[in-house]
Amino acid sequence: MARSADAKIRPNKKIEKTAVGDDNVKEDISKSTSAPVSAPTQTTITEEKLVLPGDIVGTTEEYKAGDGTYTISSDIHSILTGNVVIDQKRRTIAVKPGTGVPPIVSKGDIVVGNVINVRESIALIEINAIKGYGERAILNPGIAAVHISNVMDDYVKDLSQQFAPQDVVKAKVIDMSNMRLTTAGNELGVMSADCSNCGIGMVAEKDKLKCPECGRTENRKISSDYGTGII
Repeated sequence: MARSADAKIRPNKKIEKTAVGDDNVKEDISKSTSAPVSAPTQTTITEEKLVLPGDIVGTTEEYKAGDGTYTISSDIHSILTGNVVIDQKRRTIAVKPGTGVPPIVSKGDIVVGNVINVRESIALIEINAIKGYGERAILNPGIAAVHISNVMDDYVKDLSQQFAPQDVVKAKVIDMSNMRLTTAGNELGVMSADCSNCGIGMVAEKDKLKCPECGRTENRKISSDYGTGII
């Protein structure tokens, strides 16, 4: 009978040990699952909320104004319709255009516009199109300037010998703060020009333009794409 009692006790002890083991396992699992897991740092955040031109998207105390924004006092406003993009690492805030939103002029863009005025040291150009966007209207056309020092790589003495009012010019944006352009480069310069005498469109002949109607020749900073319509 004693052996029988011992036999009954042993299984109970084994079960008891197993139960304790289970508790230890559960405790270990609980400790491992309750430990905080560090998430990867996200440096760029794109907000789903759509903002409109003029909307305040942040302040200069928090961020630096990026693409698609402008500042008034300490407020950063959107200049277009799109989504806010925040770069936490650089502490900048920008607005990315939404699908179908008209493109905006940016530094490095090749643009086409009409000369509206030629002064002693600058030619003023009204921007009408951006290369790569076809005939799409642009959001912030505005007036840009080609300084006499940015016309070509060579020295320019007389700006009126390079541009004339109503000329169609292809140029590159080099400064957004005061909308400066350059026409230095073979493909940049006058794309189309009318004779100042009779108003007929002139044709390129070597490094000059000639009127097919009256035979007048005029100087210009001529683009290699003159008369082709290719931006």
